[in-house]
Amino acid sequence: MADRDAFVDAQERVKKLSRRPSNAELLDLYGLYKQATEGDATGSRPGLLDPKGRAKFDAWTSRKGVARAEAKARYVALVADLVKKLG
Repeated sequence: MADRDAFVDAQERVKKLSRRPSNAELLDLYGLYKQATEGDATGSRPGLLDPKGRAKFDAWTSRKGVARAEAKARYVALVADLVKKLG
């Protein structure tokens, strides 16, 4: 339960950052969030005409095999780093 609370808290804290994270940081957040909530990526990779969808799918797929609890812990740690860095 404590892991879930920290994960939910991190989701709220990331919304309140004073500055926008970089695209790479946003993709890291997305990939970890999806892995933590849904597990390994499913479906096919978006085509060349959808670069944003493709980048997001790649960010999620790069976490393949990471346990949901580990992905949550990494997400919480990343948000903590971003809060220190971006306020």
